[in-house]
Amino acid sequence: WGREDLLNAMPPYMGGGEMIDEVFMDHSTFAKAPARFEAGTPAIAQAIGMGAAIAYIQNLGMERIEAYEHELSDYLYRRLSEVPGVTVLGPSDTQGRAALCTFVCEGIHPSDLSTFLDMEGVAIRAGHHCCQPFHRSLGYSHSARASLYFYNTKADIDTFLQHLQDTLRFFGNLGGGNNDNAANGEDADEFVPFI
Repeated sequence: WGREDLLNAMPPYMGGGEMIDEVFMDHSTFAKAPARFEAGTPAIAQAIGMGAAIAYIQNLGMERIEAYEHELSDYLYRRLSEVPGVTVLGPSDTQGRAALCTFVCEGIHPSDLSTFLDMEGVAIRAGHHCCQPFHRSLGYSHSARASLYFYNTKADIDTFLQHLQDTLRFFGNLGGGNNDNAANGEDADEFVPFI
């Protein structure tokens, strides 16, 4: 909040369309507040796009979106919990969960994991996720997070899990430990994420 007379006396902090009153060769005058502080083209395309997005979501129905997200969440939690070396963080009751899973993997930092998965076309988030006290309480500094929305499918989850397991095998092989690929008759160097 500001007094109108003071706002109109203040110089604009940025120039651009709609904040000008008149322009001369040697000076300009500026519109009255608040327009003098709102330089540039209004976000017209963004407002139209937001309206279209709202209409799209309303057409789908929030209840349908929520039900589908719960279905995806159940599937992600169950399948991710089955991966050896992965610990899913947070409550196991998927009814109260959003369509995401936060997790840690044995032997690989979440940032490395997200980088390697990114190279395979799989996007996850790594970091504190704005909840450092939660991480501290569990004894972790960071975690990874896979998030879903109504445009994702169970096939997307399966693809994520396949690339996750490939990445975990790759990092496991770096340590000179058990080579599951070789035991299965596969070449340990088959997974190369830097392509």
